Amino acid sequence: MANSAQARKRARQANKQRAHNMSLRSTLRTAIKKVRKAIEAGDKTAAKAVFTESQSVIDSIADKNIVHKNKAARDKSRLSAAIKAMA
Repeated sequence: MANSAQARKRARQANKQRAHNMSLRSTLRTAIKKVRKAIEAGDKTAAKAVFTESQSVIDSIADKNIVHKNKAARDKSRLSAAIKAMA
């Protein structure tokens, strides 16, 4: 346990920030799952619409350094490729 007042405060701040980051990471995973579910349903137009919405969520979370920008780009690329392969 933290001994100084400064260390106690940093521990509190770290816990608060961790909870916020976990919430955003969960939002990211949900956005990706929505697109995958739309792809599995087989409706290409719906999948494109959901993907367009999810792109902004993925980018904003990558901008906040919750996930690495390359991971965000990789996820978007794979989802886009899966939608294109639906033909």
